[in-house]
Amino acid sequence: MTDPVLVGTDGSDGATRAVEWAADEAAVHHRPLLIVHSIDSALYATPLFAPSAAVDALTEAGRTLLAEAEKAARRRRPDVVVATRLVTGRPMSALRELSRDAYELVLGHRGLGGFASLLLGSTGLHMAGHCAAPVVIVRGDTAGGHGEIVAGLSLDGDETPTLRHAFEAAAARGARVRVVNAWDLPKAGTEVIRVLDDDQIDEKIRWRLVEAHAPWRKTYPDVEVTEQVVRDHPVTALCDASRGADLLVVGPRHKNGFGALGLGSVCHGVIHHAHCPVAIARTKDAAG
Repeated sequence: MTDPVLVGTDGSDGATRAVEWAADEAAVHHRPLLIVHSIDSALYATPLFAPSAAVDALTEAGRTLLAEAEKAARRRRPDVVVATRLVTGRPMSALRELSRDAYELVLGHRGLGGFASLLLGSTGLHMAGHCAAPVVIVRGDTAGGHGEIVAGLSLDGDETPTLRHAFEAAAARGARVRVVNAWDLPKAGTEVIRVLDDDQIDEKIRWRLVEAHAPWRKTYPDVEVTEQVVRDHPVTALCDASRGADLLVVGPRHKNGFGALGLGSVCHGVIHHAHCPVAIARTKDAAG
């Protein structure tokens, strides 16, 4: 297992939390940790500095920032192999390129700029949809130790990336997996249109959840699995389920169910409101 856990940092408090979480992640998966900071080459053209002065100042600041991040990671997990890298170029391009050889990309939810700020708004969703590795947004309760990984399934397509990531995370932590699906009937004004029996729908969805995770139960026989069908908006259901979880895992793209509102709205909702770190899972060879 040589692919590292990759974490971007900008020196903010949020980025430091991401570095510490990534160090824990590297430890439980027995992987090295690579901490990266990007100097945006567009800043070289600023009229406030001569080009050489700008490069020197940004390089020195970046090296200092990386040294501090490395110290934080080593304090957190002295047993993890840690490396740092200062790269030049557009942060999104650097992340996409480095993620090709990474187990996952970890980013803070909020920061001063650079990597951490990518998770605010449409740019962060773009990264989640185009990086070659799963993207984890560190937010909420990062202490861990709750013993549960939540996997949000839409049941409208290939759930392999979501289930793989959830089961790998659970097996590494000795945790259980809770697979969650949310649904609600359409509303006309204030009246709910009821055309089917709710309990019957719940039961059918529950069996589909069982069928979806059956292959992964065989691969990870020691991981306990539970199913939960929720009649609510998917973002609300997932955020409620994230309380007391170590990680919330969702897929990159959905057409219906969880994705009724599209990648942007559901992922945007859980990124900003989940109570634990959020992983947007994907298959590496499917990167856009």
